[in-house]
Amino acid sequence: MNIKRPIGRLRLIAILEGISYLLFAITMPLKYVWEITEPNMIVGMAHGWLFLIYIVLAIESIVAYKWKFKQIALTFIASILPFGTFSLTTNCSSRLKRS
Repeated sequence: MNIKRPIGRLRLIAILEGISYLLFAITMPLKYVWEITEPNMIVGMAHGWLFLIYIVLAIESIVAYKWKFKQIALTFIASILPFGTFSLTTNCSSRLKRS
């Protein structure tokens, strides 16, 4: 993964953002079943920052690679769907190989 290129940075943050989203599956039961709120606060804050970084890097990639509307829409939809960012990384991998 080449993080010197915009698409490489987007791919890395997409993976981290997806992992942070999945961590809510652990922290939500801790918060609502056992009333342990701290892990959810930490994961929530990390997820929020990663989401914002993902959006900035998506815009950077859109501008750098002149993506068409379909790719732009898929990139932003992937950011709100569970496992969406993981499917985006597969798409980014194929784009990296082609360029």
